[in-house]
Amino acid sequence: MNAFKNTIRGLFQYPSAVLGITVVLVLLGIAAYALITIPYSEAVRLWRGGEDVWYQNPRYAAPAWFNKFSKVKKPVSFRVNTADGSMTKTVTPASDDIASEEIAYSFDYTYDTPPQEMNLYFTTKFDTKLPFASIIWHTPDGREIKIANMAVDRKTTYRFSQDPRLQKSLKTDQVMSALFMDPNSETPKIVKGTYQLEIIGATFESGSDIDVEFVFHGDLYGLAGTDKYRRDLFLPLLYGTPIALAFGLVAALGTALLTMVIAAIGTWYGGWVDELIQRITEVNLVLPFLGILIMVGTFYSRSIWLMLGITIALGIFGGAIKTYRAIFLQSKEASYIEAARAYGASSSRIIFKYLIPRMVPLLIPTLVSSVPGYVFLEASLAVLGLGDPILPTWGKVINDAFADGALYQGRYYWVLEPAVLLMFTGLGFAMLGFALDRIYNPRLRDM
Repeated sequence: MNAFKNTIRGLFQYPSAVLGITVVLVLLGIAAYALITIPYSEAVRLWRGGEDVWYQNPRYAAPAWFNKFSKVKKPVSFRVNTADGSMTKTVTPASDDIASEEIAYSFDYTYDTPPQEMNLYFTTKFDTKLPFASIIWHTPDGREIKIANMAVDRKTTYRFSQDPRLQKSLKTDQVMSALFMDPNSETPKIVKGTYQLEIIGATFESGSDIDVEFVFHGDLYGLAGTDKYRRDLFLPLLYGTPIALAFGLVAALGTALLTMVIAAIGTWYGGWVDELIQRITEVNLVLPFLGILIMVGTFYSRSIWLMLGITIALGIFGGAIKTYRAIFLQSKEASYIEAARAYGASSSRIIFKYLIPRMVPLLIPTLVSSVPGYVFLEASLAVLGLGDPILPTWGKVINDAFADGALYQGRYYWVLEPAVLLMFTGLGFAMLGFALDRIYNPRLRDM
């Protein structure tokens, strides 16, 4: 307990350590929040979902906060519906069976470009007679545009830009531009102001009803934007945090502890045991670590847990085992070890009670500093196309971005967001590791 208190007290003497601790705590907080709010099965379902899951999102949308740094203001996506009251709905009965429903939604449009698309999703209740709906568009300059007249089934989707009748009526296939731009202007100009979507419906049976969801697909969406599958990139950025930290911490802890234990066993017993460990280490040092992982991912499985197991197995017999062996050789001849031998302490007691605890001050800084390396390793495998296909991770986001040519198309956010999180993680653990190294290594305290 005293050693722990001294360590904490020592860390607060270094501003870099305080910043590193803050970064690590923020990452752990994000990881906890992600796991609590999004169960594992739900995260996988969302990440692997298609149009039925992400239909409310636009494709290739940059984050909504882009407008704060751009002179050209682009439209931000939104959705409203009658079910939650965000669209007004007025029902007027005309008789026992016939009723009219007026659904309306007004919004201010202050952007400089037209949206990607607008869609209506109808959900109706009826027995045999389909309800009828008329869609009308009101512009700020007083125009009233008849969009469509249609019978609506129980589930009906209306896409403005894909209606050939509307294209013919507007005399253009650029429907969004025609609905938001001034037709009398010599140069294309957005008409800014209050727009209104009006839907006048009619039902022909008692108990029939019409509900509508209006989805406005702008060029911007959410905190992180979207990809080509309409997926909200905030999901992999958020849920990728616990995955990255779990991979990095488990790999670092497993490798460091097992390496120390094996080095202690080999040093203590010596002979053929030590020789075998050293030969395995030397062979492992010349093996292509990343190449083996690529081979396993290509020909066997890309499961992140399998990759984690292989990473630990290959990392055990690394260069650190020789460093630990050199220190254990010195400790083996210490007087307190001779005293333990004299009163009959067993080999296991000497190894786990006397030799290994002496190495903890060396282990802790190395352990913390090695976490970013394993986090980057997992991301590198995903960037190479060998990441776990079912998990939303930072590396998978970068891989999808490169596969879709995001950088060539100017969608830098798609790559920069996960890259910044990777650098943020590496910076936090590196600063904390350097500070711990100074605390536990007296030679570095005055440097």
